[in-house]
Parts: sequence; structure tokens; C-alpha cells
Amino acid sequence: MASRTITALAFAAALGLAGCQTAGGALVSAPGVPIAVESIEGAPQGVQSALQGELASAAQERRMTLVGAGADARYRVRGYLSAETTEDGSTAVAFVWDVFDAEKRRAKRVAGAKPIRAASAASPWEGLDRDALRRLAADSMNEIAGFLVADAGPAAAPAGGETRPATALGFAEE
Repeated sequence: MASRTITALAFAAALGLAGCQTAGGALVSAPGVPIAVESIEGAPQGVQSALQGELASAAQERRMTLVGAGADARYRVRGYLSAETTEDGSTAVAFVWDVFDAEKRRAKRVAGAKPIRAASAASPWEGLDRDALRRLAADSMNEIAGFLVADAGPAAAPAGGETRPATALGFAEE
């Protein structure tokens, strides 16, 4: 019961913050700041695995450096997903990404929601296709990259700077 309440609250908060996403889908580049995606909770394993690949692709497009969960990283990210039926009867996936600094303090929260086509009322996750995951990952990485650039200041993105490409993410189970 408490878990369902937390999920509902996270979903409601994400829907409320959905308007805070980067408008127009402009690509934000954040080279050289190592981040680790520690976990994604709330989604079935198949969705987590597919999203993992889409996050890596979105990070690579933004010249972000993703490292495994156990590696040295300036920031660590934990994700929470929820697929719910909205008040108008459609389905949406809500996401929350908490970005923690090296001292394990939350430095940024990125939240939003994306409408999806639900194949079945019994399982809203079935409507989360590759395109929906790609959009979710792109919006998420844009917001995280924007935070990384703002946090690091002008020195964060040197012109022509070389970065390591994003690699497969390691996820730690808790």
C-alpha cells in the first residue's frame, strides 16, 4: 500500500513537472563529466534493459561520459518509472531521475511524463515501444546534460574537446 502511494505521488509530481522539460527537443551537449546510472526502479526488467540502451545512445549523442555503477563518477543517477492510466483514460509513463553528487547529496531532480499508447489496460507497460523509450531517454539526458553544463560553468564544454563515448551502463541492484 505504501509503495503504491509513493508511486502515485511520484507520478503526480512528474506530471506536474512535465512542463519543465527542454522545449523543442534541442540537443544539449555535456562532454567530460563522468556520470553513473546506478539503478532504474519501477519498470519491468525488459523495459529497464531497453531503456538502458536508449539512455546510452542519448548520452553518446550529447557527448556525455557514462561509466559503470562501480566506477568513479562525479554524479550518480537513480531513476524511477511509473506507467499509469491518466484521468482522461490515456496512459503515460512518468519518470524521475535523482542526480547525486560525490557526497551522496541530491544535486538535481529531473521529472516528467510522456504519453504512450497502451496495448492493454491490464499492463500499461506494453505501450512503451522503442520510440517512446527513445523520447524518454532523449528528454532525460537533455535535462541531465543541461544540469551538468550549468553546474560546471563555462569550462564544462571546451570547443572541440575530446570525450569518451558512452558505453553500456552497469546497474546496481539494491
